[in-house]
Amino acid sequence: MIKNNYINTHFVSSEISAIQCNNSITKEVAFVGYSNCGKSSAINLLTNQKKLARTSKTPGRTQYINFFSISHDNFLVDLPGYGYANVAKFLKNKWEHMIFNYLKKRTCLKGIILFMDIRHNMKMLDRKVLKIALNNNIPVLILLTKIDKILLNDQKIEFNKVNREILKYSSKLFYVNVFSAVKKIGVNTLRQKLDNWLYSKE
Repeated sequence: MIKNNYINTHFVSSEISAIQCNNSITKEVAFVGYSNCGKSSAINLLTNQKKLARTSKTPGRTQYINFFSISHDNFLVDLPGYGYANVAKFLKNKWEHMIFNYLKKRTCLKGIILFMDIRHNMKMLDRKVLKIALNNNIPVLILLTKIDKILLNDQKIEFNKVNREILKYSSKLFYVNVFSAVKKIGVNTLRQKLDNWLYSKE
């Protein structure tokens, strides 16, 4: 299996729909989660590029499906953050439809990185992602982000809460790990999963 250092990853395009794909030559991994959960920071840390993905303290900055090329046939896909309330309801619904339609229909999708702020419990739309993944046999790495914001003991408590939630699905497709872009914790696990999904011959 090839291992990639991801430093040559570059932005390709932003789309409002991404249903069609040549599955024989393309593999994609989607980055998804609630607004301001740390997706963009993770992409920048993974690729060692400070401005590849746009980061902001204001939620809702990512409003399209953004494609980043790792190599000729392999892509990272940054989806808009869902659940952001400070926009018109029709726009929020539009983003959520875009996200979940992509996850359901993009057959070249090889894995999902689901980002969750460790300070908040798993929410309804997170569960919806897991149900879609389960129905379509797509593996998911759940990254509990912003662990630098809470104490170690609280990290363990929140980690165990998510693990108990995952057990309800009785699936080997889901894996949970902690992550901090600030402290660079969890990036090796992220790379390992991406390598497995994108470069495995299986």
